[in-house]
Amino acid sequence: MRTAAIIVAAGRGTRAGGGLPKQWRPLAGRRVADWTLAAFAAAGIGRIVVVLHPDDRAIPLPGGVIRVTGGATRDASVRAGLEALAAEAPDVVLIHDIARPCVTPALIARVLSALDTAEAAAPGLPVSDALWQGRDARVAGTQDRAGLYRAQTPQGFRFGKILAAHRAHPGGAADDVEVARAAGLDVAIVAGDEANIKITTPGDFARAETFLRGQPAMQLPDIRLGNGYDVHRFKAGDHVVLCGVRVPHDRALEGHSDADVGMHAITDAIYGALAEGDIGRHFPPSDPQWKGAASEIFLAHAGDLARGRGFAIGNVDCTLVCERPKVGPHAAAMQAEIARILKIDAARVSVKATTSERLGFTGREEGIAALATAALIGQQGETHAG
Repeated sequence: MRTAAIIVAAGRGTRAGGGLPKQWRPLAGRRVADWTLAAFAAAGIGRIVVVLHPDDRAIPLPGGVIRVTGGATRDASVRAGLEALAAEAPDVVLIHDIARPCVTPALIARVLSALDTAEAAAPGLPVSDALWQGRDARVAGTQDRAGLYRAQTPQGFRFGKILAAHRAHPGGAADDVEVARAAGLDVAIVAGDEANIKITTPGDFARAETFLRGQPAMQLPDIRLGNGYDVHRFKAGDHVVLCGVRVPHDRALEGHSDADVGMHAITDAIYGALAEGDIGRHFPPSDPQWKGAASEIFLAHAGDLARGRGFAIGNVDCTLVCERPKVGPHAAAMQAEIARILKIDAARVSVKATTSERLGFTGREEGIAALATAALIGQQGETHAG
């Protein structure tokens, strides 16, 4: 699933004080904007649009981000970001306020996971405080808090649907969920994060710095690395399947499933990072239902398991070891297929090949080996156990 993010940064943020717009002010050793952009990069979002005020077009930003000039209102700025993506439309888009620098890769992953089955999703926190109605600085009544949520970002949408919704909306919406609902979209609510505050007033900088400096410790990144290794021997046939791509060859690979040695190694790398064993634990070869199964099933399960535990897939790297077939002409397609299955940007996937200089079983062209590494990024203090 191709994913992009729009980071809305065109506001002036005058209520936060300090002279500079709040997104460019320092916070815990970096600018507010730097924390926000780093969280989306860590979540594996490779295509990021930053919507800027016209006066900020020359502001330094990380390499690779797409700069777009915003409008006079928030919804006009979001519309500008959506239009900038339309020519090469992603499948889903996340829309986030630049002034929420404490957003975590885990929260981003929860929104993306909800989009597997929903056309829109957004994080929210149930309202727990009593609510009053006020008039002339006096309590004039109370409001039932049942079913009420505090809205947060990032808010996620199927790209075509939210673009059409913004094009049809008259303007003046408080957020993109309001635009989506006006177009009849059903919006799923996912668990928000108390740390995901929006910097609005001067005191919010101190609160945000407390979270970002690791107080509480749950805000420190939890980075897991896993390795995978797999081997399959050749048998009679006319093609091999490597990283989800059918490659013509004068032999095939032998295995209980489709023998996709590359995808098996990547799957085991993700399981390893989760301390979840290997493919055999989850899909026993003794079970006949997996005979000839597509390895996409295994890899998708590993990816879903990681996201369900609050981890974003930072990147995967796979090396195929063989004399033949030649992998180079198919590497880009393999990269795209792995990215599709794992629901991450293709820029987070590396597929490459090497030979063993005619040494060993791969050198004798008896089979193919694969090695893989996967990096998972989560948050300490969250419950990762299954």
